[in-house]
Parts: sequence; structure tokens; C-alpha cells
Amino acid sequence: METFGTVQQFDRSRLEIIGPADCLRLLASVPLGRLVYTDAGLPAIRLVNFVVDEDTIVFSTGQGDKFRAAERGDVVAFEADEVDAERHVGWTVTAIGHLSVVTDDEAAELRRTLALHSWMPMEEPQLVRLGIESVHGRRLVPWGRRPRFR
Repeated sequence: METFGTVQQFDRSRLEIIGPADCLRLLASVPLGRLVYTDAGLPAIRLVNFVVDEDTIVFSTGQGDKFRAAERGDVVAFEADEVDAERHVGWTVTAIGHLSVVTDDEAAELRRTLALHSWMPMEEPQLVRLGIESVHGRRLVPWGRRPRFR
């Protein structure tokens, strides 16, 4: 199957494999994602609003566990998706990389140039950046566009 001159690739589950550039485009198209990190040795997942800044993800946080993970430079996962439950189609993208705290000077510039506004009121919001080192995605396409495996 071809879409816009490119050959679609599917995994064994008949999900379309989304390339890195399209993954970043899809991430940038939604306002919310899930940050997956470690808190006190256990997995933690938090919903955050974010923006994509080139090949990084930027979000605002308070002085809590997400900020401490950024201070440590933890490796984390970030997932965003969009699903049409009625039509049974959608996509999911997962990015993996290291968190870092955005410096005050860079944060001031990012706040001027990016449409980044926290959905939660917080004291002393800090900007955190996820440097994307790996990104992959899958798309559930309509039944008629799914390949038939033998």
C-alpha cells in the first residue's frame, strides 16, 4: 500500500509502523501525554501538557517528583495517542530519552516563543525537557487498509 508516495510498513499485529518524522508531527498535534518515570523505585505515570520543540518535548512542572527526575537526568518514556473509539482507528507514539531541567535563561526564551502554558496552577513552575533519543509509533488503520497475512 502507498500513502503520499511512501510504502506503508506494518508489524505482525497489522499495525502501521510510523516513522520518526511522522511520530514527532503526531506528538505535536496533541496537547496531553503521559510521562513514565521512576519515583521511589517504582514506576510512575503522570499526565502532562507539553509542546514539541524540534526533537525535544518540553513541559512545565512544580518542585515535585518529575522535577527531581529531571535534576537527576533520569531516562524516561513519554507516550501520547489519539483514538477514535467509534471507528476503531488511532495512533500511539512513545519517545524515550533523558530528562533535564531547562536553565532560567533558556526557560525565559522558551516561554516567549512556545505556546506552553501549564493546565495546573503551581508555585514556581519549572520547565523540563525530554531529549528524544528514540521514538516509535504505531497506527491502527481502517480494516480495509490493513494487510492480509498468510
